[in-house]
Amino acid sequence: MAETAFDDQKFQQEFEQVQAAAVQANLTEPRAIAAYYDVEAELIVVKLRSGASFSFSPEIAQGLKGARAEDLARVEVTPMGDGLHWEALDTDFSVAGLLSGIFGTKRWMATLQHQWSQQAA
Repeated sequence: MAETAFDDQKFQQEFEQVQAAAVQANLTEPRAIAAYYDVEAELIVVKLRSGASFSFSPEIAQGLKGARAEDLARVEVTPMGDGLHWEALDTDFSVAGLLSGIFGTKRWMATLQHQWSQQAA
């Protein structure tokens, strides 16, 4: 019986720590409030809670490259605003990652870097 009370107390402490971390992350990390595919510009546009916005070409994003405009347009912002999701493409990105220039796995990024260096030469 005493062990169960200890487990409940430990769980409550951990739960409160997780809640506090979530509140802190929500205040300090970039959060999207909207995202859409701009067909004319051929860009994914992300609007942030801060009022800023950014865009990127789907051609540099793993899982989005070569996708149909209809599928790109079906982008969803995750409930916390920390990610983007394309159900039809089975593709997800974190907003913080995108802002950091991360458009895929390490291997994908190495391929992009190689392509960009070839274009610059």
